[in-house]
Amino acid sequence: MIRHILMRGACAAMLGLPTFAIAALPVIDVYKSASCGCCTAWVKHLEANGFTVRAKNVEMPAQYRQRAGIPDQFGSCHTGIVNGYAIEGHVPASDIKRLLREKPQAKGLAVPAMPMGSPGMEGPRNDPYDVFLVKANGTTVYQHYK
Repeated sequence: MIRHILMRGACAAMLGLPTFAIAALPVIDVYKSASCGCCTAWVKHLEANGFTVRAKNVEMPAQYRQRAGIPDQFGSCHTGIVNGYAIEGHVPASDIKRLLREKPQAKGLAVPAMPMGSPGMEGPRNDPYDVFLVKANGTTVYQHYK
């Protein structure tokens, strides 16, 4: 009887193992200014959505955006790097998860400036904004928010 119970438990544990492996999200390195509160709020948004974040306070976050190949017109206040993709600005975690699932040929995602209502920029209003997929030969709108 005990052996039967142990075997059932072992089988149940093994069936759940692939679920945990699939659910694990990669680490995002975030390069930000030490004094930026909205960057810290975006990091908390990522963590609340299952990401592990290594936040690094740097003197000039824009250097990391440039190194990742994100054009200046798509700049914001922080840059993340995950699985070789750049994540510029207040990109929602759901769009990052989609990017990692779809694996398009791209440099990454960007939300230019700091639109009110985007993750980390919560406030009295929600402005419409676009998440852009930045490719080597241009950009496309990846997701629109109203």
